[in-house]
This record gives sequence, C-alpha cells and structure tokens, in this order.
Amino acid sequence: MVVLDITIANVSVPHISGALAVAPTQGTWAITSYSVAEAICVPLSGWIASRFGEVRVFMLAVLGFGIFSLLCGLSTSLEALILFRVFQGFCGAPIMPMSQTLLLRIFPKEKAPAALGLWSMTTVVAPIAGPILGGTISDNWSWHWIFFINLPVVAICVTLAWQLLRRYETGTTRNPVDYVGLLLLVIWVGALQIMLDKGREVDWFANGLIVWLAVIAAVFFLAFLIWELTEANPIIDLSVFRQRGFTIGVIAQSSTYAAFFSSVVLIPLFLQTNLGYTATWSGYATAFVGVMAVLMSPVAAAFGSRFDIRLMVSGGVIWLGMVSLMRTGWVTQMDFFTLSLPQFLQGIGMPFFFIGTTLLALGSVRPDQTASAAGIQNFMRTLSGAIATSIVQTIWETQTRLQRAELVNVMHPGKVLDSYGAAQGRIILDRLVQSEAVTLATDKIALWSAGIFAFAAAVIWLAPKPKAKVDMSAAH
Repeated sequence: MVVLDITIANVSVPHISGALAVAPTQGTWAITSYSVAEAICVPLSGWIASRFGEVRVFMLAVLGFGIFSLLCGLSTSLEALILFRVFQGFCGAPIMPMSQTLLLRIFPKEKAPAALGLWSMTTVVAPIAGPILGGTISDNWSWHWIFFINLPVVAICVTLAWQLLRRYETGTTRNPVDYVGLLLLVIWVGALQIMLDKGREVDWFANGLIVWLAVIAAVFFLAFLIWELTEANPIIDLSVFRQRGFTIGVIAQSSTYAAFFSSVVLIPLFLQTNLGYTATWSGYATAFVGVMAVLMSPVAAAFGSRFDIRLMVSGGVIWLGMVSLMRTGWVTQMDFFTLSLPQFLQGIGMPFFFIGTTLLALGSVRPDQTASAAGIQNFMRTLSGAIATSIVQTIWETQTRLQRAELVNVMHPGKVLDSYGAAQGRIILDRLVQSEAVTLATDKIALWSAGIFAFAAAVIWLAPKPKAKVDMSAAH
C-alpha cells in the first residue's frame, strides 16, 4: 500500500492538476510533499518504536495512513491535498521498517530470508501495479479513488494486526529525543523543497522569496551538521559517513535513484500531455519496468554473494544508462512498443543497483551502526528522488522553450500557410513546433540522465570491497 501510493499517483498528476485547476508542474507537489515528509520521518522510526512499541507504532501508522488517504481523496484544493499528503508521508514512513522488524520477530531464524524475500517483492511489484491502477482509476472513475482504495486495505491490516501481532509487542524505553536536531532537519529540508518547487514558477533567484529560502536551507543545513556532529544523542548518527564504503554507496545510490525517479515522474507526463495517451495507456507503457525486476531479483541476490559487489552495482547502473540512451532517440510519432521497450529492459538492471548499493553501504559499517546507517541511506534516497522531481520539471520546461526557439529559426512555414490559410496554418504550426520541442527536451533529459548513471557507475569503484556480512533486516 505504501510503495504503491507513490507510483499510483505519478500517472494521475494530469488528472489531479486539471480537477484542481492548477498546472501539471504544480500537481507534482502531491508527489514531492509526500516524499519529503517520508524522508524526514524515516530516521525517527527507530526512536519512535523504542519509545512506544513496535506493534503499536505499526498499527497507528497504518491507521493514520488510512485516515489521511481519506482526507486526500476528499480534498478540493491543491493546498489541502499537499497538507494531507504531508501527514500521509509522516504515517507511511514507519510502516516499511516496522513491517520488516515484525517479520523477523515472528518468523524463526531459518525462515527469515524467505520472509524478507517475500516482503521485498512488494517494492518490485508496485511499479507494475501502480501505473496501471492509477491510469485505470483516473480514466474510468476519478483521481480521488487512487486514495480511497487504501481504505479497505487499512481496515483489513489494522484488524489483523490487532488480533495477531499484539503478543509480539516490544518493551518501551524513554530514550531522549534530539528536538533541536529534528527542528533543524525539518526547516532545511522543507525550505529546500519549497525553493525547488516554487523556483520554476517565479523565475528562481530573481524572486526574493526563493533567495530567502535558499539562504534558510543553507544556514540551517550547516547548523544541522554542526549540531548533529556534537550532540550526545543525535537524531541522525552522521558518524557512519566516516566509513568510505558507506559514503560512496549512498552517493551512488542517491544519484542513480535521482536519475531513475525523475524518469518515473517525467515519462507519464510526457505521454499524456504531448503524445495524447490516456492515463490508462500511460500506465500500461510505464508498467513494464517491474516485469524483469521481479524475475531478476533472485539472480541479483545470488550474484551479490558470489562476486564483487562493486562490479554488480557498476554493471547494473551501466545497464540503466544504456536504457536511458535508448530514450534519446524518441520521436513524436513513435509507437507503443518503442515507448515500452526501454521500460521493460530497465527492470533488468534495477535489482543489481538496489540490492548492490544496499549491501555495499551497510556492509561498510559496524553491526551496531547498521540500523542508523539504513535510516540515513533511505533518507538520502527518498530526498534525492524528491529533489530530482523538482529539478527535472524545471529543466524540462526550460529545454522545451530553447528547443522551440531553435525550431522556429529553421522552419519554412510557406507550404503550410498556403495549404491551410494564414490563421489555421499558424495554429497547426504552433502545435507542431510545441510538440516537437517537448519531445526534443525529453530526449535531452534522457541523455543527461545517462551521464548521471555513468558517474554513479564510476564512483562506486572508490569504495573498498566490503568484508562483513550484512544484516539486511535493517535496510528499509
């Protein structure tokens, strides 16, 4: 339910934007607001569970997720939707790590790998089901139902959790919480995200608000670093970055995920706003990304235990880069197969990248740092996806204007104007030039994404080969 909620919303952004009378680029706030809220709350999951109990936190998080899903579906303005998505993100953050922890508590040790393997399939299957469900629901019902469908799942999960999991409740401890660190974290992440989302609407640093947001984000980020490095009980243990393998693993994972997630957001928008795809068919085209990911996950897991993890990651990321290069040849008149083939092939490299970078990063820290390192890694990955979503929207719009200007300079409109008349001919030419400019801009972003993948594939070799076995139960 939690993983699905991100991908199901991606293909529904045009519907949400139209219904709420905002631009599609503003509609992406519904995605980024959830991601940032989740990123802020994930590092707190361990402290919250130790303070209130794992089962109690899990059930309250699921219940809260359902309540705010209902409120999201009932929203009648973009502001209300963003607010409820923030709270939905706060509730969704503890669900994944708590579900892992409870699985390990319930299953005997010899069955734990099978349990976690089954659990991990949910994160791979979501890209298959999410776009199809989101598109079908938006086209045939309304965008509100992408949130309402969570309600029966929540009802079943809360009922069964209350009946079956209560006996696995853990004890509670009153660990001190770093309120100053938490406040600094919320301020700098929030200021950064608002700056990125609003910047493209108000001409970036030509606007005083954006300048102030940039200053606030920078100052509070530096204050956050200084505080966390000197605090006795930091909310985020930054000492794990002293391990070169962890730092490089996080850099590789965050940069790769940023390039990957930007395409997850951009491609459905491109298909619906420029190629005339419905949300349903946009979902079908993008859903193929999960097919090979499901099939290759066991192969990637076996590969990681036999070969150099850096080779595994580098190979997977290079594959993603090659797939991104395939998109640089997209044209406005391409067929469904040309669109869906890169999505299908992309799934081959995804498990090698996700599993490999997690093994590398967590294998580089001490066992007592694993839980903290996993939280930081997840935080960085989630934040990179949110930031990438905002940046790629700006680049897409800017490149569209540049490509349009270039096309206008080289076109010869005489024939069209002679055939259709001046008024109708200008309308036809305007639509044609705009459509081609958007396609060329999309191709440019695919090329730059391939460059980011190449960087990640190279930087991973700066990490030492991990020697320790990794407790993957801490990775969420």
